[in-house]
Amino acid sequence: MSAVYDARACRLGEGPLWHPLRAQLFWFDILGNRLLTRGEDGPHEWTFTEHVSAAGWMSEEVLFMASETELFTFDLATGVRESVLPLEADNAVTRSNDGRADPMGGFWIGTMGKKEEAGAGAIYRYCKGELRQLYSGITVSNSICFAPGGRLAYWADTVTQRIMKTPLDAEGWPAGEPEVFVDLTAEGLYPDGSVVDSEGALWNAQWGSARVARYLPDGSFDRAIPVGGDKSSCPAFGGEGLTTLYVTTACGGMKKDGKQGVTYMAPAGVAGLPEPKVIL
Repeated sequence: MSAVYDARACRLGEGPLWHPLRAQLFWFDILGNRLLTRGEDGPHEWTFTEHVSAAGWMSEEVLFMASETELFTFDLATGVRESVLPLEADNAVTRSNDGRADPMGGFWIGTMGKKEEAGAGAIYRYCKGELRQLYSGITVSNSICFAPGGRLAYWADTVTQRIMKTPLDAEGWPAGEPEVFVDLTAEGLYPDGSVVDSEGALWNAQWGSARVARYLPDGSFDRAIPVGGDKSSCPAFGGEGLTTLYVTTACGGMKKDGKQGVTYMAPAGVAGLPEPKVIL
């Protein structure tokens, strides 16, 4: 059973990241332009002048982050932001959405239309100074995560109701055509953010369904954990032994009842994997 981890309501909670060096959870309110966290001294947040959506870690103090216009580094101690590369900076229609570091030190980031314009987004990979577009024509980029060992990537265009899988080469670049991993159309479910556990199973937050579902490496459904917020958006493993599942939700357009948009936590019954370091 899930419980509230942080009661601050996010219009669009997303991108939870458990920082392995700090033993601390960070997450975003994309539409609120906020990065949030909780530390030993309680809640804290940073506000930006544009949408921010996803992050990886580079050191104890520095995060690698994605916004609607760029990839940048962000110093948690000083608040200093340094640009790395532009990200669709000349396209006012789009913003960044789901993203995650890969085991080879790269960072995958998806974009989408701010009004969910059909096919306006894409999925990219940044690795050691290079930003390469991997997939175009994406409406709502989501579910970016990686199998143990880093030779398989998962991703989704939420509106298709399918989670895809793509084989990767030794450097972490796609090495084959995407195939369907899980097809949720028959159940009427919409895949949002995902994360993979230490057994290779994928946990998927399902938008509008108030739950996170676990799928085994063969794509079969295993079990689901309910959360209080209807618009469950993205899971992350953290806590002692990485056995706690944290789940962000969204409250945009919904009645404020204390359940929507808050961040939840639940025992997962299995350990997650530590998030990899991003290498510039």
